[in-house]
Amino acid sequence: MITYTFLGIIIAFSVYCFYDKNAMHKYMFHPYSIFHYKEHYRFLSHAFIHGDLMHLAFNCLTLYSIGLSLEENIFPYLFRNEETGEPNVKMGKLLYLILFTGGIYAASITEYFRNKNNESYSSLGASGAISSVIFCWIIVAPKGKLGFFFLPPMQGWIIGLILLVVSYYLIRRKKTTDYNDNISHESHFLGAIFGLVFIAIVKPVAYKYFIMEIFGKF
Repeated sequence: MITYTFLGIIIAFSVYCFYDKNAMHKYMFHPYSIFHYKEHYRFLSHAFIHGDLMHLAFNCLTLYSIGLSLEENIFPYLFRNEETGEPNVKMGKLLYLILFTGGIYAASITEYFRNKNNESYSSLGASGAISSVIFCWIIVAPKGKLGFFFLPPMQGWIIGLILLVVSYYLIRRKKTTDYNDNISHESHFLGAIFGLVFIAIVKPVAYKYFIMEIFGKF
């Protein structure tokens, strides 16, 4: 299973880097090193390491619950064989893999161009990819419920809307003030957008059913 593989790598690699800061610095997202030293592997490797246990636990829990649902229960049936009606497991897993890895790159690309000459900027974590998975899931499972920190469980699209608004607000706040919480809200926002665009491309009819489920049949 792809989700279990990702979880295994993320947990093992993150714990290893907790104790080896040189490895953490070598594999984290560092646009300056990517641009000037051609260390392109950092685009991908940074998503598999985390800065602390809470960051690691939150992302792994989310990937386990939502990512596994997409991989095993939703995507194979969403992309089922049209002739036989059988779930297309291989296609489902391939698209799930593209969703996750594409989310990593999509969430990092603007920070790369903005900071390619900035030696002091770096980031790490799978939050961008996790956002892609969450927002794709919101569209294909519109009745699904999510809980988020202090918020009680509610329909996923409501949580998603809150996250987008808050992320956008914090992005603007960071750009227009001296406020800095050392969190890449732009990565969260762009990862979410990638998840929404991804499902619109590979299964546009999913939006039709999403609208019908949320706003009623027209």
